Amino acid sequence: MNKKPQKSLYVTITKMVPAVLTALISTGLGFIALYTSPVPMIQDFGKMLTLGMIVSFIVGLFLLIPILFIRDHHFKSEGNKKKQTRLKAKKGDGFFNWFTKHLITLRWLIVIIAFLSAGFGIWADLKAGVETDVEKFMPQDTQELKDIHRLRDILGSTDSISVVYEADDVSSTEVMDWADEITGRVDREFPETIVESRSITTALRQMNDGELPEPHGIEEKLAEMPEEQKKLMMNEERTKGVITISIKHLEAEELKEFINDLMDFLEAKEIEGIETTVTGKAVLDVEMVTALTTGRYKMTLLGMGLVFLGLLIAYRHPVKAFIPLLPIILIVGWSGAAMSLLDIKYTPLTATLGALIIGIGTEFTILIMERFYEERKKGRNSREAIMITNRKTGKAILASAFTTIGGFTALLISDFVILSNFGLMTLINIFLALFSTIVVMPAILIILDRFVKIRHIRENELAVN
Repeated sequence: MNKKPQKSLYVTITKMVPAVLTALISTGLGFIALYTSPVPMIQDFGKMLTLGMIVSFIVGLFLLIPILFIRDHHFKSEGNKKKQTRLKAKKGDGFFNWFTKHLITLRWLIVIIAFLSAGFGIWADLKAGVETDVEKFMPQDTQELKDIHRLRDILGSTDSISVVYEADDVSSTEVMDWADEITGRVDREFPETIVESRSITTALRQMNDGELPEPHGIEEKLAEMPEEQKKLMMNEERTKGVITISIKHLEAEELKEFINDLMDFLEAKEIEGIETTVTGKAVLDVEMVTALTTGRYKMTLLGMGLVFLGLLIAYRHPVKAFIPLLPIILIVGWSGAAMSLLDIKYTPLTATLGALIIGIGTEFTILIMERFYEERKKGRNSREAIMITNRKTGKAILASAFTTIGGFTALLISDFVILSNFGLMTLINIFLALFSTIVVMPAILIILDRFVKIRHIRENELAVN
C-alpha cells in the first residue's frame, strides 16, 4: 500500500496546521480592533471577517485535507510518480531560486527603499481626505440622484439641522421670545449656509399677520393650531420644542465647521432655564467623519499591537513576534501612498483597509516565517532556508493571493463608487502584501536572523548551494 499519503497527512497536520492556526489567531486579534469602532457597520464587518476566517479554517482542516487524503490514498496510482518527478523539475523552482538569490544580494537596498517609501506613504496618508457624502457613493447617472438635485434646485435645500430646546414650559412668553429671536436671527448670522429656519413662532406669526401674538394671545393661537402641525414643533407636554434649519448641501468638513459655529452661537444666546441640542442627520454625518478620521489610525495601531502580543505569547521571543509586523507596517504606508496618488478619499469601507491589511499580510508573513525557521531548525543556514522557503511557500502564497484577487476583482465593475474604490484598494493591498511577503520579508528574515537563536544551528549548518 502506498504510504506517501499517510506521511503527507502527518506532515501537514504537524507542520502546516500549527502555522496556519497561529496565523488565524493573529489575524483574528487584528480584526478585534474593528470592534472598537463607534461605527456599527465596521463592527459588523469585523465580526463577519472573523467568522469567515474561522469557517475557512474548519472547512480546510476537516473537509479539504480528508478529501485530499482519500484521493491520494485510494485513487492515486504508482503511475503518477513520473508526473510527480516532472513537477519537481518545473521551471518555477528555477525562477524562485534565481529570484531569491538576487533578493539576498540586494537585501539591504530592498529594506532601505521599502521603509523610506512606506514612510512617505504614511506621511501622505495623514493628509488623506474622508468622503462621507452618500450622494457621491451612488452611481452619478441614476434617476433618483438627478431627482434630488432637481428638488434641491427648486427648494434651495434638501438638508436640515434640528435645534431641540428644553424648558419647563416652552409655550411661556420668555421661551417663546427666545425661540422667536433665534429663529429670526440665525438666518442673518449664517446667510451663506442657511436657506430657511422655522419654529413654533414662525407658525404663530403666520396666524397673526406676521406678528408674534401678545403674551395673552399665544395660548389662544396655539389652541387654534392643528394638533398634527403643532406636534412637529413642540411635544404635548410642552417641555421640548424644535427649530428646523434648512441648509445648503455641504461637504463633510464644511458641515462640521458650520455645526461648531452654530453651537457657539446658541451657547452665546442661551438663557437660564433653556437647554439646547443640535441634532439631525447632518450632525450624524459629521460624527461619522470624526469617527472615521480618528478611528482608522487607532484601529490599525491597536490591531498591530494585539497581533504583536498574540505572537509574543506564542513564540515567547520579541524579535520573532515583531518580524511579521514589519511587512504590515510597509503595506500600511504603501497603501496610503497609493490612495494619495490615485486621489481616493477614505469612506466607511476603505477606512477598514488597515484591518484588512493586517489580516491578509499577517497570514502571508507568518506562513513564510514559520517555514523559514522550520528549515533553520533542520540545520540549514539562513540563506539556504530562505531559498527553500520562497520556493516552496512562495508558490502557495502566490496561488492564495491570486485567488483572493479574483474574488475582489468583481467589485471593480460595480456602479457604486464606494464599492469600486474599495475593490480597487483591496486589490492594490493584496498585491502590496504579496510583494512585501515575497520580496521584502526574505530580506528582513536574513538581516534579523542573527537576533533569533536556533537550537543546534552551528552543529548542523549546511553549505550554501
